[in-house]
Amino acid sequence: MRRLVGRLLGDRRIVGGFLLALQLLIVMYGLGWLSETSSWMPHALTVLSVIIVIWLVRKYDNPTYKITWIIVILLLPLFGGLFYLLWGNTPLNRARTQHKYEPNPPDFKDYMRTPATEELAERYPRHASRARYIESLDGMPAWTNTEAHYFRLGEEMFASMCEELKRAHKFIFFEYFIIEEGVMWNTILDILKQKVREGVDVRVIYDDVGSIATLPKHYDRYLISLGIRAVRFNRFIPTLNTYLNYRNHRKMMIIDGNVGYMGGINLADEYINKKVRFGHWKDTGIMLRGEGTANMTSLFLQMWEYVTGETVPPLDAYLPTAKLPPDGYVQPFADSPLDDLNIGESIYLQIIHNARDYVYITTPYLVLDNEMITALTIAAQSGVDVRILTPGIPDKKLVYMITRSYYQQLHRAGVKIYEYRPGFLHAKSIVSDDTTAVVGTINMDFRSFFLHFECATCFYNSSVVGAVKQDILETINVSRPITDEWLHKIRWLRSIAASVLRLFAPLL
Repeated sequence: MRRLVGRLLGDRRIVGGFLLALQLLIVMYGLGWLSETSSWMPHALTVLSVIIVIWLVRKYDNPTYKITWIIVILLLPLFGGLFYLLWGNTPLNRARTQHKYEPNPPDFKDYMRTPATEELAERYPRHASRARYIESLDGMPAWTNTEAHYFRLGEEMFASMCEELKRAHKFIFFEYFIIEEGVMWNTILDILKQKVREGVDVRVIYDDVGSIATLPKHYDRYLISLGIRAVRFNRFIPTLNTYLNYRNHRKMMIIDGNVGYMGGINLADEYINKKVRFGHWKDTGIMLRGEGTANMTSLFLQMWEYVTGETVPPLDAYLPTAKLPPDGYVQPFADSPLDDLNIGESIYLQIIHNARDYVYITTPYLVLDNEMITALTIAAQSGVDVRILTPGIPDKKLVYMITRSYYQQLHRAGVKIYEYRPGFLHAKSIVSDDTTAVVGTINMDFRSFFLHFECATCFYNSSVVGAVKQDILETINVSRPITDEWLHKIRWLRSIAASVLRLFAPLL
């Protein structure tokens, strides 16, 4: 029976039909078409809501996420249960997204030198559990023999990307949440057109919802007409569809398997400060050259198979050929919402728990669950120098209110908080004890931890660790510290409103 149910949930046509039927029932009942002939409907919906509340209590989901949905169901007893089926993180919704995301990580030993996870664990036991955790759950090992570079601003990374793109001679892979026509993308597109004429294999994945307001309709068809293999991730369909929650928030570019870029920087002009939206846009990224790029290439090809259904040729055609002198160890990894693993948040929690001297964090959105709040407060109360940088000018005012609602609790525990005064800070990074840093696409909020496809790179005893730390310290110098006096100035009505919004933060 369980196997049969599993097969039914895995059939997108059956799941889609079921959800469409539920949507029709909601609309028909709301219009009163069923009120006279179906007096059982309110009772059935109420019973459904009760059953779902019991199911939620038994689930292994994050407690804050469960409590939010329980509140919604209690406030809306008739339709709350249906809303959860349509928008909650359920097996129905995962199946509705597409077929189940089951990447098959390669055994890199079959193609190139042995990955360096165990070498890292032997040389630096402090990093052993984190490196093994990522490899065992994500299939992405640690590597050495890799040159790494950190970019403090989007314009620095953009200049480097253009130089490397012009050198491509085999393939170019793009995977981005947002692409927008403008100086940045048009410059890159001109290079891609030339590379297509030279016979380079160019592939682009972009998120349909992320780019819905920045690209013309069916822009993928235009790219295909240029010879670029393009696909929209999780196409937007304007109906009551929960699968729209699952977005591809990853940002990667891989060139010839030897060079890979990753970070918070999308392909739009505000990321390189060619367009001003929320003051100065502070963003960061990294470049890898050498063996560490293998993980990025593998992650892209897994996603390409997922969204296109194509079978990718053997991986050895795409792996790095360049071997550089070692600069510590690097470990690119990814996180998916379509499993019960929470790799991104777990990595952050491990770093915070293991910090001895300091842990510095930059994030554009600070929407925390109890586990993260506890980890940060315990670290600060244990004498660890915990600092968090957030934007000074918000891009989403409601989320900004929620972000600020955490300040008082964290500040009282000894966490130092700063707001970037020149504008919007979009960087997503964490650095600790001069030994570990993570740079990628992971925000400290529920969407990144639970509903988005994300990626990041973990650095161990690399020069990038020092570069991230130095950049954060310099950014703090132009940021506003959150003090007792500042907290007292917050109006109590605004504080109450933010606290109410926190109840629904997992849904924002």
